[in-house]
Amino acid sequence: MATRQRLRSPNERELQLARIGRALTFTFAAAILVAGGVFYGLVVLLDFQEIDSTTKLDAKTLFDLVKLSFGVVAGAGALVALVVAYRRQRVDEAGAHREATRLHTERFSQAVEQLGSDSPAVQLGGVHALAGLADDAPDNNLRQTCVDVLCAYLQLPFTADPGEDPAHEQEHHRYLALRKVRHTILRLIGDHYRRPKGTHRSWQGCDLDLTGVTIDGDMSFADATFSGGTVSFRGATFSGGGVSFADATFSGSAVFFGGAMFSGGTVFFGGARFSGGAVSFGHATFSGGTVFFGGARFSGGAVSFGHATFSGGAVSFGHATFSGGAVSFGHAMFSGGEVFFGGARFSGGGVSFGGARFSGGAVSFSDTMFSGGAVSFGHATFSGGAVSFGDTMFSGGEVSFSGATFSGSAVSFGGATFSGSVVSFGGATFSGSAVFFGGAMFSGGEVFFGGATFSGGVVSFGGATFSGSAVFFGHAMFSGGEVSFRSATFSGGTVSFDNATGSIPPLQ
Repeated sequence: MATRQRLRSPNERELQLARIGRALTFTFAAAILVAGGVFYGLVVLLDFQEIDSTTKLDAKTLFDLVKLSFGVVAGAGALVALVVAYRRQRVDEAGAHREATRLHTERFSQAVEQLGSDSPAVQLGGVHALAGLADDAPDNNLRQTCVDVLCAYLQLPFTADPGEDPAHEQEHHRYLALRKVRHTILRLIGDHYRRPKGTHRSWQGCDLDLTGVTIDGDMSFADATFSGGTVSFRGATFSGGGVSFADATFSGSAVFFGGAMFSGGTVFFGGARFSGGAVSFGHATFSGGTVFFGGARFSGGAVSFGHATFSGGAVSFGHATFSGGAVSFGHAMFSGGEVFFGGARFSGGGVSFGGARFSGGAVSFSDTMFSGGAVSFGHATFSGGAVSFGDTMFSGGEVSFSGATFSGSAVSFGGATFSGSVVSFGGATFSGSAVFFGGAMFSGGEVFFGGATFSGGVVSFGGATFSGSAVFFGHAMFSGGEVSFRSATFSGGTVSFDNATGSIPPLQ
């Protein structure tokens, strides 16, 4: 489609010239009519229509009429000359653009031929030639084509490293040479997206399709700006070295890391800014290495880690900021490694861990702040590992653990603060975990455990404080395990166990 647009562009410019010519002709005719109208008006105002038809025309009047005639003719001629000069300039510009496009096409063909060579050295020359062509492209469509070709090269399959065995020395050296070509393309992409938009050699605003690429070495996209286009790392593999997106800006773009695999090395998003647009890490796999989102800012738009798998390594969202928009970790799986949200701030919008599964490893929300909006862990499963909400603050909005299952994890809400919220554990199942609310503070709002089942494990509210809250355990079932309210404080609210069944624990 883009090719057809580029082929039609000279004809479109000629049609525009024709329209401009018709418009100027119409303007010229209108100017003559206006001049005639003014002349006629002057005649009427000066009462010339009453001049005696027998009056003789003197030389001075005749000379004035001649001067007026010449003035009208000269003005018309000047306007015609202006139109002709304008059309000539536009035709020259169109011709220059066609010539530039022709030269670009010739250079493009040569560069692509180099990139398709069997020699890595020749391919490297083709990479630099295409990057230069993108810099000098006469329009954005041609620049995008050059970027697309470079991205397509990165998406091509390549033979894995055979190792340093002397028997495969030649194949190993070829692998390293082709790896150098791939890394050069990635380095050039980072360099060009760091340049301010609108300046020479800037690729900002171009789509960047790195779907399925493998990034297996040190690479920097730090301080790059991806704005106004689509950025895709779908299915990409980050398998070694250090890849940095530090302080990168993703604004007004659709950013996709869906299905990406982070299996080794370090990937750093520290200080990155995601504003507007959609950001997706859905179905991504974090199975090794370190992925760091510390201090990243997500504002507006939608952020999704839905169905992501955290099975190894360390992932940190420490002190990240999520403001506005919707944030989803729905159905994510936390089965190993460490995931840290300590100090993160979620304000406004909705945050969902609905259906998430915590079956191993350590997940920490310590000192995290959820303010405003709705926070949902509805139907989440805590079946292994350790999950900490210690000193977490939930203020305003609604917090839901409705239907959650606590069957094998150590879950701590120690020191957590629930203020002015509706907090619901309705229908939750506590069947084999150690769940600790010691030192938690519930102030204002409502705390709801209606229909919850306590059938195993240990659930402790020891030292928790309920001030000004309505606490409801209606229809809860206490059939096993240990539930303790020892040393809990209830002040200024109501506590209800209406229709609860089983061995209801004493409040003190």
